[in-house]
Amino acid sequence: MGRRKTAVARVRVFPNGDGSITVNGKNAQAYFGQREAYMATIAAPFRALDLNNNYTITIRVVGGGTNGQAGAIRHALARALVRMNGDFKASLRKAGYLTRDPRMKERKKPGLKRARKAPQYTKR
Repeated sequence: MGRRKTAVARVRVFPNGDGSITVNGKNAQAYFGQREAYMATIAAPFRALDLNNNYTITIRVVGGGTNGQAGAIRHALARALVRMNGDFKASLRKAGYLTRDPRMKERKKPGLKRARKAPQYTKR
């Protein structure tokens, strides 16, 4: 399982597969559309380990937007690869893929318009 912002991803990695990535029952390319950056984010743990993608990956992701979901999938994939082979931990940790990104949207405060934006001051 991996998290990013409000997105939560559950990943299953099957070795000796055909290299297909399925996200919520769809092909990953179809799920994320034309944005290649999201596919690059998802494949980052494999690039960091110099693994050719002969794994079948099924992903269930809920919450957040597409950017948060891609980050959650990357986090979950890195954690799953470490579970499969403990030797991967050092290089994935060095690349920063095992650390959960703590940045979240800040909550709105009372008396303000947003988290930090105050209403406009009027002198008269």
